[in-house]
Amino acid sequence: MPDLLLELFSEEIPARMQTQAAKDLERLVVGALSDRGLLFEGAKSFAGPRRLTLAIAGLPAKQPDVSEERKGPRVGAPEKAMEGFLRSAGVTLDQCQKQSDGKGEFYVAVIARKGRATAEVLAEVLPEAFAKLPWPKSMRWRPGEVVRWVRPLHSILCVFDGAVVPFEFAGVKSGNETRGHRFLSSGTIDVRDFEEYQDNLFAAHVILDAAERKAIILRDAREKAAEQGLELIEDEGLLEEVAGLNEWPTVLIGKIEDQFMDVPAEILQTSMRTHQKYFSLRSPHESSGTVQHSVANKFLFVSNMTAPDDGREVVAGNERVLRARLSDAKFFWEHDRKRTLESRVEDLKSIVFHAKLGTQYERVQRIEILAGDVAAAIGMIDADVEKVRRAARLSKADLTTGIVGEFPELQGVMGLYYAILDGEDVEVANAIAGHYHPRDRSDSPPDSLIDAVVGYADRLDGLVGFFVAGERATGSADPFALRRMAMGLLRIIFRWQIDLPLPYTLAMLAAFMHGQAVKRTDEKALQSLREIISSYPGPGRNDLIEFQVAASRDKRFQEYSAQAWQLATEIFAFLIDRMKAVYRDGGMPHDLVDAGVAVAGGRLKLLDWRITALRDFLKSDDGANLLVAYRRAANILKIEEKKDKASYDGEPDPDAFVLPEEKALFVELATAGELVRAEIGRERFVEAMGVMSRLRKPVDAFFDKVTVNDKDAALRKNRLLLLSRLRATLHLAADFSKIEG
Repeated sequence: MPDLLLELFSEEIPARMQTQAAKDLERLVVGALSDRGLLFEGAKSFAGPRRLTLAIAGLPAKQPDVSEERKGPRVGAPEKAMEGFLRSAGVTLDQCQKQSDGKGEFYVAVIARKGRATAEVLAEVLPEAFAKLPWPKSMRWRPGEVVRWVRPLHSILCVFDGAVVPFEFAGVKSGNETRGHRFLSSGTIDVRDFEEYQDNLFAAHVILDAAERKAIILRDAREKAAEQGLELIEDEGLLEEVAGLNEWPTVLIGKIEDQFMDVPAEILQTSMRTHQKYFSLRSPHESSGTVQHSVANKFLFVSNMTAPDDGREVVAGNERVLRARLSDAKFFWEHDRKRTLESRVEDLKSIVFHAKLGTQYERVQRIEILAGDVAAAIGMIDADVEKVRRAARLSKADLTTGIVGEFPELQGVMGLYYAILDGEDVEVANAIAGHYHPRDRSDSPPDSLIDAVVGYADRLDGLVGFFVAGERATGSADPFALRRMAMGLLRIIFRWQIDLPLPYTLAMLAAFMHGQAVKRTDEKALQSLREIISSYPGPGRNDLIEFQVAASRDKRFQEYSAQAWQLATEIFAFLIDRMKAVYRDGGMPHDLVDAGVAVAGGRLKLLDWRITALRDFLKSDDGANLLVAYRRAANILKIEEKKDKASYDGEPDPDAFVLPEEKALFVELATAGELVRAEIGRERFVEAMGVMSRLRKPVDAFFDKVTVNDKDAALRKNRLLLLSRLRATLHLAADFSKIEG
């Protein structure tokens, strides 16, 4: 069967857009062909600096013939309705048939369409698909032209079954010609099929497949590094980018001047990566997996050329450019060191965090209070509490430095360096960098509890603040990275088992920030914040009641307490939604989260333990059978309560039982209820599930021997109350009604 070859040849496409553009092109073209009944054997797309390519194998030469029936008005319908139907269907009344549906006759138009030649269909659908490509940024480059494209389009190659498919897009007519490498080839290349196209491009110094270009770059980079006794600091993102910048990649190695080698490795690496797209090298004994390592005095870069002098002039030119870049970085590094981090805290007053939430200085004040009192609440020793407060105070000071201004991705890392140079405690310095972890899903939570508490406070403040300011994550739009912030908070809580009542904490912060958004706060308000945070309710206390009591101590908080509790409820639901995503990534069913949340309250550490124990319990035979029994009991209660228009929530009368099985179940439920409450109170959820597993036998015996809906009304009611007692006992551990399957 015939094949299609399509290439869109333009000025250089930004590397970050290439991969998605190739996928979008394939999706749009394949979708348009499928909609028109043109099936195929396979499709593959390619992207490079100057071309998007799509190869589709096994297309039919023409569309299949189709016959379509379209239902019309009933016989005897108004003339205008009939005329409209005939016009829309493109048929005459003589071409319609009459059919009956048992209620009367109606007209049916039988529309037969002959399949068109595939080349004709391609000429129609391809320009439409090109126009729909969703470029992140696009441009017009021809006067009066309405079509937008990422960069000026030079040519369109479109060959089907060896012949050109004629059409025009953006003033460019399709043909069978392309071009090779911009500098290493000349003239045009005639093409008839994909194999010839790929071979001729390679001869013209173009490697079509981005995956192949990546493999070549990685292989050559490793070899070049090994020749110098070094190893490559691998960077998948940078590798992807340089593969998108070079059609004929050639890896070369250059030298970093000695004057720059006293600059921190992170600055060197970031400067080379961000500005020049250079790879860093290190000695083989240096640890991988972290940026805190020594960078060797050599660098690798990828050239899009082959030079007769083995690239010596190209290397020299890149070394000159790098010298200028690193001179700037060295200047910032040396200039920043003239001031301490402590002296920079006041400078945060000039950096706005959010228009409704004040400056970074005000934010640091909140984080310092929150982090210190969280540290005290979870039982950290006084010395570590002070380290937490100090780290929180200095945590954002490096935002005022020249290096972080030039390279924002180094915030935290530079704070660590400057703190060490200032003579700060090592744990404090590490927390300035460590509190940013985890930065994303691939990153690990902090390794130190001090780092974790500062990170906890930082994310809690950010989440509450943005919700107070009216910012939300909607659909795919999350400009303030609230989902990532929530995921980081949850991972810190689970890693370090930080057990605090979140709704209370969220409401307290929301009340403070709501007041701050309306009118600026003063030191008295901050002191009230300290007092309210330090009065966390203990286990088993009601968060709402405790919050209202605490808020009543200061009119600033009391004034906004209602809105604050509403916001806290919304934020907690957002966190639970993110928690489901964490569990889903780990293979935990989302319904178990719902079952645990319904009875667990706001202590997420305990919720995590409860859900894990519930999952393991339901995997056992006892758990699976008890779930079946629960559903049977719940269904009976639902039906009978609806029928009787009554709720069976009272206590059964033990003296009214007749059969030994119902008596035995009553006794077991009474015992199990007390034991489950006790075990949950001691935070022993595995043991609580073990107690419930002992209910399996008496529950099975009850349903095997006892008729719930007995003719005796009193006996029936007492047995329904017993089933209600069973439901309530199981709900002590989790809401089993929310478990699916």
